[in-house]
Amino acid sequence: MKQEILHSRKAIRSERIRGSGWTSLALVLSLATSGVALAQKTGPAASVADDDALTWHGITLYGIVDIGVQYDSHGAPFSDYFPGGSSDIVQKYGRESVTGLTPSNLSQSRVGLQGYEPFYEDWAAIFKVETYFNPQAGTIPDALKSLVLMNGRGTTTQNVNLDSSVAGEAFETAIAGVSSKTYGTITFGRQLTLLADGISKYDPNYGSQAFSLIGLSGTYAGGGDTEDKRVDDSLKYYVTYDNIVHGGLMYKFNNSQGGAQTLFQIEGGGEYAGASVDAYYAKVKSAISASSLSSAQVGELGTAAVGAGLPAGAFSVGNSLSATISDNTAFAVMGLYKFDPLKFFAGYEHIKYANPTDPLGAGTVDLSGYVLAFVNNDAYSINKILQVYWAGARYTVVPNLDLTVAYYGYHQNSYATGKDAGCSSNVSGSCSGHFEAFSLDADYTFNKHFDAYVGAMYSAVYDGVANGYVDQRNNIDPTAGVRFKF
Repeated sequence: MKQEILHSRKAIRSERIRGSGWTSLALVLSLATSGVALAQKTGPAASVADDDALTWHGITLYGIVDIGVQYDSHGAPFSDYFPGGSSDIVQKYGRESVTGLTPSNLSQSRVGLQGYEPFYEDWAAIFKVETYFNPQAGTIPDALKSLVLMNGRGTTTQNVNLDSSVAGEAFETAIAGVSSKTYGTITFGRQLTLLADGISKYDPNYGSQAFSLIGLSGTYAGGGDTEDKRVDDSLKYYVTYDNIVHGGLMYKFNNSQGGAQTLFQIEGGGEYAGASVDAYYAKVKSAISASSLSSAQVGELGTAAVGAGLPAGAFSVGNSLSATISDNTAFAVMGLYKFDPLKFFAGYEHIKYANPTDPLGAGTVDLSGYVLAFVNNDAYSINKILQVYWAGARYTVVPNLDLTVAYYGYHQNSYATGKDAGCSSNVSGSCSGHFEAFSLDADYTFNKHFDAYVGAMYSAVYDGVANGYVDQRNNIDPTAGVRFKF
């Protein structure tokens, strides 16, 4: 276990194609990738530290720099703050062809420290702190800032902006805990959910932002909302028996009374003879889905503040957002089967959105101190059901060259009320509809530090999912780049 946890670096380098990774929390500090969302890679348990590992007295420095060039057929000007930089998939504001540098296409660029200190029999103290960055601009990713910067701007004038659990925090992961090869690992702090670990493992593209829907969007790793892909104030436990059966539990505290903004997840599965299967259950209360303010909402900020019992200037255009609040319940089944040189992946997730039992009010503080000025607690009088599915394969064409093909999709029911009840057109975002994406990409590893990749993802929206789109309902994102790992 000591060697597994110490050598994150080897895990980073191997993340592309091998291993069960840090779905296993018992190996939580052997990982250096992740991710989606906000795209986080998975990798195998490391074994022996390389002779050039940056480890000193049990503390390892590691990192990734991933940057490339992307063309979006129907996109918008790229963002220096959204972790993925570009649209990648079709978005409501997608309206023009765009070419530019994009960060973190295969792996989120990052730098981190992790440590391992044995203290009793097979028990060890462990920690990990990790900071993300966007190499094309040298900025700390802040998805909520990408939203705030678009406050008051119409869809046809917006740059790329999306919600995420990555919101300018100094550390996107900050955990401490204890680990035992016999009894498992428990960690506390800010960390990825069990669902996020699983999606990284069972995604054919291992959480790539450029080539995977479930890697780009943290909605599915968050059990319904992307802000819950990684959570603060959480406890996470994982144990493995005989390297075959494993299971995990996770709970997010809200540091106050009541159940608002708590999270619970449970996971169990096993591995045998090249096959791996996991099942997940997740429950989030008062989940937040944030968005930019409309021009009308910008004009009403003072009134909204007073209505919330706050001073008229409490909400400003530079720190305020709109949000939809829901109680989300999700279950998922994911699997893979490997027989060299092929590996097959598949997954299904069912997410139910309901009105919150503990509503949030205007003035609620979101990630990194952003404020919710306008809050909708009544979006789901009829439950919204989102069914997400994916499948794909990775093929080692020749040593060091992997080819990946994948399909991603989701379908939503009609949860509209009134005159639009039961609708299946694009007249409302609550009509039934679906999304689909196809990707093909290749990755060539020159050595353990450096690889290059090229690929593209095609995406399209239909019916209710296409509501509010400017005039383009599909996008293709040819991308080429390089990745350096240390």
